[in-house]
Amino acid sequence: MRTAYRSDLDEFAQDLIVMCDTVREAMAKASNALLRASLQEAEDALSMMDPLEDLRQRCKERSIQLLALEAPVASDLRQVISSIYIVEDFDRMAALSMHIAKSARRRHPDLVIPAELQAEFSRLVELVDAMSGKTRELLVNPDADLALSLSTDDDEVDGLNNSLLTRLTRREGEFPTRQAVDTALLLRFYERWADHCVNVSSRIVFLITGLMPDQYEMDRLGVDPEEDIKRRFEDQRKRGSSQYR
Repeated sequence: MRTAYRSDLDEFAQDLIVMCDTVREAMAKASNALLRASLQEAEDALSMMDPLEDLRQRCKERSIQLLALEAPVASDLRQVISSIYIVEDFDRMAALSMHIAKSARRRHPDLVIPAELQAEFSRLVELVDAMSGKTRELLVNPDADLALSLSTDDDEVDGLNNSLLTRLTRREGEFPTRQAVDTALLLRFYERWADHCVNVSSRIVFLITGLMPDQYEMDRLGVDPEEDIKRRFEDQRKRGSSQYR
């Protein structure tokens, strides 16, 4: 029975990899449609929604079966629960890629992103795709330290996102209102995509260690959690006191 259960867990893990690949491909097509004003790639991305929904449903059913078959040991339970959350993150990522593809299709044959922002936006697309690649690598070869590195990647995405938003709002009338609004919304989609990659990486840390990322980081650095709480409280107290001087 345990052998069959383990086989089912492995198949669930493989489904996650397939779902990750499919979501990443949909996002790549949507991004290409956006940057190149390609109606065909927008349609190709949107056509992937049905296969993604089939994958999500299969993963949902498999997770229920795995929880119902027998009482899983702690490590198996972590894998099932983490996988359920990862499926939900991939589902949200699929929805984001569909929003991007629809935006490209809606404005075709015009470019959605202002020409002046194309280079920076292309860099944002590259960063997000690199995070997707790391996410896939974590599913194939779970590694807590690699998982933590996605938070740094996310900081870079946030920095570029803020830079682009600043350029959009720096001078009134520099960009057409429609383009400015569309671009600001698209930036939000890419930022959320990166956040979901970080969410998946957090699930992987929990799967491997049984700890949340911040707890694992403190444990790795040899930081006493109680002392860290005291230090944070003291920092907050000092900052609060300085405001009234």
